[in-house]
Amino acid sequence: MTGPLFPDFVTSFSAVPAGVAFLRMLAALVLGGVIGFERETHAKPAGLRTHMLVSIAACLFTLVGLELAQLDFGGEQAKRADPIRLIEAVTAGVAFLAAGLIFTSGGRVRNITTGTSLWLAGAIGLASGAGQIALAAMATVLTLVVIALFGAVEKMFGTDNGRKD
Repeated sequence: MTGPLFPDFVTSFSAVPAGVAFLRMLAALVLGGVIGFERETHAKPAGLRTHMLVSIAACLFTLVGLELAQLDFGGEQAKRADPIRLIEAVTAGVAFLAAGLIFTSGGRVRNITTGTSLWLAGAIGLASGAGQIALAAMATVLTLVVIALFGAVEKMFGTDNGRKD
């Protein structure tokens, strides 16, 4: 049963070798998970698994986009590989998820930081899928600095206004 599938698995990667694609998806999982773990430790509505899945999905969209750009669609005039459209599609999808997390309660906006971190997990997945893992890692570190360090600073100076984001 696996006989016909194995050659397709090995030869279907024309833009990014299978091993590299797996490593990029693994990087997206880990980096998105780092942010998700921070959100999870603060009992936020989108935590570890959600951030990991968003980051992997964005990475996969990038990898699929790279692979599709390699296919022959009837000549150069017929082929239009536009990476900006890919980024817009992922951004719109993740924004939809993030909007579901953000709500108002008693005149206060809730979960906006978690929604934003989810959006950022999508960008980290896009960067990982494009092979920019170092860039994705830098964004992950900066995200943690903003969420953890500046969150603590806001609480210390009383400027967080009791936000639950």
